Amino acid sequence: MISREQLENNQVWLYAFVLIIAAGYGLLLPESSESLDRMISFVLAILMYGMFAQIPFFRLKEALTNRKFIYALLITNYLAVPILVLGLTRFLPTDPAVLLGVLLVLLTPCIDYVIVFTHLGRGNEKLVLVSTPILFVTQMLFLPIYLWLFIGEKAAEIVSVGPFFEAFLGLIVVPLVLALLTQWWSRRQPQGERLLDATAWLPVPFMALTLFVVVASQISKLYTSFDSIIQVIPVYVAYMAITPIIARIISRTFRLDTRAGRALIFSAGTRNSLVVLPFALALPEPLNGVASTVIVTQTIVELIGELFYIRLVPKVLLRGNDKNIYKQE
Repeated sequence: MISREQLENNQVWLYAFVLIIAAGYGLLLPESSESLDRMISFVLAILMYGMFAQIPFFRLKEALTNRKFIYALLITNYLAVPILVLGLTRFLPTDPAVLLGVLLVLLTPCIDYVIVFTHLGRGNEKLVLVSTPILFVTQMLFLPIYLWLFIGEKAAEIVSVGPFFEAFLGLIVVPLVLALLTQWWSRRQPQGERLLDATAWLPVPFMALTLFVVVASQISKLYTSFDSIIQVIPVYVAYMAITPIIARIISRTFRLDTRAGRALIFSAGTRNSLVVLPFALALPEPLNGVASTVIVTQTIVELIGELFYIRLVPKVLLRGNDKNIYKQE
């Protein structure tokens, strides 16, 4: 029987396989795949609960002990990255759905599988893990501000408050509260601890299922906006190529150690596509189809990019004697 660690270490290949199957299913059986739309919210809610349950919300004090890394993390994700995104989006078409989809995904740092990628890239995944509560709270606070700064009044015209509030409540707040209650229970009862351990199995299979449902149900919509989608791919590739360099400079500025510097690179390059996907799906038709497809496109580009990251970051960008580093820990 496969262990959870084996499942997590091979999740990139699992997602790649699922994406191929989902694309084929959606293209060959478009009528059947459209019925999957109704499953997206349910599957996403379970995925969100599984991911939130693994975030150590009750270890905020521990996260704040390495202040140099936290400062570097916040500056990278909420100052350097938005400036880069502002520059890259100048090359996008004027389609508001495309722009909003790109902004939603590139302005939000990943809080889930970035931990695994950091581990595979020989970075300090523990620093990323304990920092996830800070990243989650800050991105929810900063995202509306950046959307207003980048889009202005158009954001208010595009975004309908009602569906956005429903998506935020049903797919973010409710799973988050349930995850917090699960963590609270696990600290007091053995049954709660067993439940929390069981939730650790949810993220990988449900992320794969979410990718399948979303891609299979949305891929047929590519035909109506194919030209716009093609234009976002160079932006995503450029983002993944530039952010490691920016993060490395910031890492040097804050004098982070090698593994912390690698963790910073992975945090800068990995985005929160599935957490912001509910917001895209809450947009009115036909904007939601384009915006969600733009976000899923970023996921595909990112998964391919991460395969390069886990090899190039430790061997080229931030080299170090990993054996000695692990011995010191």
